[in-house]
Amino acid sequence: MDTRLLERDGDIDSWKEVLLIYNSALKQISTKLEILNDEFQHVHRYNPIEHIKSRIKTPESIVKKLKKHGYESTINNMVRYVNDIAGIRVICSFSSDIYQIAEMISNQKDIKVISVKDYIVNPKASGYKSYHMLVTVPVYLSDRIENAKVEIQIRTVAMDFWASLEHKIHYKFEGNAPEHIREELVECARMVSDLDARMLALNEEIQHIERQQKGEDV
Repeated sequence: MDTRLLERDGDIDSWKEVLLIYNSALKQISTKLEILNDEFQHVHRYNPIEHIKSRIKTPESIVKKLKKHGYESTINNMVRYVNDIAGIRVICSFSSDIYQIAEMISNQKDIKVISVKDYIVNPKASGYKSYHMLVTVPVYLSDRIENAKVEIQIRTVAMDFWASLEHKIHYKFEGNAPEHIREELVECARMVSDLDARMLALNEEIQHIERQQKGEDV
């Protein structure tokens, strides 16, 4: 990582401090999600979260994004204008889990939701589906509190599998994939949506049968 790409400007004056703050924010949200998942298991005997991935954007990616939007490559600008320095991806089993998890996050009093992009209801033209939340979480340092932005992406296992392939193709062809590959990706996205819908329906049927059996036992 060439952190020299980012010049000092503002209160947060080094890449090491940026890492400290954003890694701390990721730890906080990851811990909150793990606790909520454990509570859900305790109350409903079911875990909505399959697994959690987190990452910090590289200085090179940050500089590229700043230049794209016409900003100088300073620490102050990266904190102010780059919303996805810290990113966390929450993978769940069923599409219904996505909105339950989003609601649980929104109900946390120290998490402030800045914006939401629902690519489940409104998929991208490529077929991409995911639920994005931009939030801030307070990071308590010894001499001050920093409110750090974190981008949270919530998606099913099937959506994540598709998005991983789409990401590889995008970088392989630098955003200019052959038409037949783009068309095939869109078709795969339709198949993923169908799979998610069928898996959800199957799970709901299983739960209905379980409820009937419990009623019969009583």
